[in-house]
Amino acid sequence: MSQEDPRALPGATQQTTGSLRGFSAELTARVPRLLEATRSVGTGLELHSTLERICASAAELAHARYAAVGVVERPGESLCAFITHGVPEEIGRPPDGHTGLLGALIQEGVPIQLEDLEDDPRSAGFPAAHPKTRAFLGVPIRVQGKVFGNLYVMGKQGGGAFGDDALHMVRVLATEAGIAIGHARTYEAARQREQWIDGSVAITTALLSGGDADEALAVVAEQARRLADAAAGIVLLPAAEGGLEIVAVAGDTTSASLGVITPPQSPVVAALLRGEEVFLDDSSDDPRMITGLADQFGPHMLLPLRSGGRVLGALSIPRARGGRPFTRAERTLATHFAAQAALALKLSEAQRDRERLAVYEDRDRIARDLHDLVIQRLFATGVMLEDAQRRSPVPAVQAGIGRAVDELDVTIQEIRTAVFALRQEPEESPSGLRTRVLREINTAAVPLGFVPSHRFLGAVDSLVGELAGKNLIAALREALSNTFRHAGASRVDVRVDATAVLPDGRDAVRLTVTDDGVGIPDGGRRSGLRNLARRAESLGGASWFGPGAGEEGRGTTVTWQVPL
Repeated sequence: MSQEDPRALPGATQQTTGSLRGFSAELTARVPRLLEATRSVGTGLELHSTLERICASAAELAHARYAAVGVVERPGESLCAFITHGVPEEIGRPPDGHTGLLGALIQEGVPIQLEDLEDDPRSAGFPAAHPKTRAFLGVPIRVQGKVFGNLYVMGKQGGGAFGDDALHMVRVLATEAGIAIGHARTYEAARQREQWIDGSVAITTALLSGGDADEALAVVAEQARRLADAAAGIVLLPAAEGGLEIVAVAGDTTSASLGVITPPQSPVVAALLRGEEVFLDDSSDDPRMITGLADQFGPHMLLPLRSGGRVLGALSIPRARGGRPFTRAERTLATHFAAQAALALKLSEAQRDRERLAVYEDRDRIARDLHDLVIQRLFATGVMLEDAQRRSPVPAVQAGIGRAVDELDVTIQEIRTAVFALRQEPEESPSGLRTRVLREINTAAVPLGFVPSHRFLGAVDSLVGELAGKNLIAALREALSNTFRHAGASRVDVRVDATAVLPDGRDAVRLTVTDDGVGIPDGGRRSGLRNLARRAESLGGASWFGPGAGEEGRGTTVTWQVPL
């Protein structure tokens, strides 16, 4: 093992080039390559690509066959990232950063230099399929003076051990790596915050747009799933009989869970209703999860929708089994997102209450006018007609006036019935399909950075039924979500045609979403397109995709149609 030597080559590049006197010829010859390597390490801000460049540079500088870098979120925690170079992709479960040589690098914070791994009792903690080698050289990675990971190389090319020259090189690179990781984390944190802020704007817009409450909650679920890179986004509201009911779901396999109620006996529900956040490392084997839905998920965030000391519901954001754990930053951002969603939900309720109150006041004014003015005038007119009937000597005139008085009595009764109906609570009528389509377009405008164009053909609101309309909105939401998540488009066109005709002659409604983005790569993930096809086929329709609106057909056109 090699201990930290204050006289060794310093980690900063400036000091590296300041004086080369006293170093070996081989080390001196490698300095230009070292400078190039440190430059390449700092050329990007995305963390994963930065770690890949660190591995490649370390292997090249040390003349090693294999290299790896492990990073922890906070000192003392398990590895949150483990990137390799020269190692097979499928190496088994990554190390935890607590045990063996890799754990010692983090815990002790000093380099480890071994000629033969078998000679050290700490030679453990490597993945099961990690290549077997003898020589090992590892150094800690520090970020602002604290150990945040390790960088190691194995398998000296040509055999033998890694010398002091290799140690100097890897230590310099580890120092530069710490700086690069710090910069990448700062950039990643800023980018994540920006995305979560955009998501908060989208849900606020959806909840305060005055539209259908169920669709607004579906937007909350979809935004939470997308921003957290999760398997699902689920919104739960208090059930009448106690517990929490699933009212909105975004994800590939969880739509059947709508309406499922988690009973109040659940420890998780009890904590959420108290306004407490619940974070699970693996919900599939956590005893606090008592429903069968938890079996398909791994890391899990359950957050109360709390505003002003009142819990309005809960937001569930799970990842698939075996997925990476949620970082502290992700937990904090998701908690803030839930608080924003709760505030928007509360403001939405207040807005609907104000609108409902305005409707009540208007209806009450109309009822008073009908009762105090119209009915009284009709009654006075009836009295005058009855007086004229008594004074008229002509039987035909008397009969005609009598019929008119009877009609007035019927009219007065009908008006009184209308007055009574006006003073009842009105039933909420759903928004038209055109309004709901425009709401989805405006919601997608936030992550896209522009408002998609739209066109309606035919009497969309009157021709398209409720079932077809709801599924069309869900299909539009899925298509727009795929566009702003994957397409990188600068143009998106939405078309809803209620005059379409199916091949068998049936009238249909056709939704078309066209973009000029990158298109759908061969072998790419197509779960969203399969969802669209299944949704259309369940209603007797179909869905397909084709070339987009870019040059030479670049981009994608998604078509979804069902019979009216």
